[in-house]
Formats: sequence, C-alpha cells, structure tokens
Amino acid sequence: MPGLQATMNTVHTERALRLQRYMHAHIPLVAQMQVQVASLDDSGLSLTAPLAPNINHERTAFGGSLASLMTLACWGYLWALLDEGRGLHIVVKDAHVEYLRPVTGLLEARCTAADAASLDRFKDTLTRRDKARIELKAEMPQDGAIAARYTGSFAVFRTPT
Repeated sequence: MPGLQATMNTVHTERALRLQRYMHAHIPLVAQMQVQVASLDDSGLSLTAPLAPNINHERTAFGGSLASLMTLACWGYLWALLDEGRGLHIVVKDAHVEYLRPVTGLLEARCTAADAASLDRFKDTLTRRDKARIELKAEMPQDGAIAARYTGSFAVFRTPT
C-alpha cells in the first residue's frame, strides 16, 4: 500500500525533526558538535556531525565526539521509540566503545533497533515497574568499514507524579 508507506515516512520525518529540535534545545553539546538527524525509521536512528568541530590534534575525529554521537544515537532512538520521552527519564547506565580506525570525514552514528523480543521485555518491564533497562548498539562507518562500535546499557524510569 503506497499510501500507508508514504504516511509512515511522513511520521518518521516529523519525529526526526522533533528529535533534532529537542536535542539542540536541551543538550548543549549537540549544537557544539553540529549534530543532525540523518534518518529515523523502524530499523533505527542515524545521526551525523561534520568533522571540523569534532577534530583532534591528529586531524581525525576526536574519540569523545565519536562516543558522544553514538551515545546520542542510542538515546535518541529510545526517545523516539518511547513517545518522545514523555514522562520518562532516559539515561545511559554503562557504555563500552571500541575504536577500530580513525574517522577522517563526516561522522555518522547508526543505532540499530533492538530485536523484537528485547524490546517487548523492555516495554513490558517499563509498564509493570515504571523502570527498565535495555542494551543498545551503535556503529560508526567510515569508507566502507566500521571505525567504532558502541554498546550501551540505558536505564529508563517514569517521572514520579
């Protein structure tokens, strides 16, 4: 059904724009890094940032920028998945980054959607206990190879009313 697919694309595009506006308004680092939402759909979230504001003394991307962008991709994925974080706190609990090769161009972090079983358990636990944890992964591609990998454990809890 082409009409349904066009509607779904519009919903994802609107949510991507809201996510980008939210991050720029509430996370000062996002503006400094010049982060943009590249894509948001059922398969995950991609964020980009130019090299220039994220460069180190070796003329490659600063490791902290890579880690930050991958963390933001996973956080943003959860924000979009969970009704734009309404009434929820989403925080990184633990993270691990592997730096595999230098990034010398556009920074792009891709958080892939968690598998359906993990998402179902996470959402069920959040509904029952008003808090839950989930592990998410992101990658940073560069010239057809993976330059960095990220694994993060995110805690989500409902804001007390």
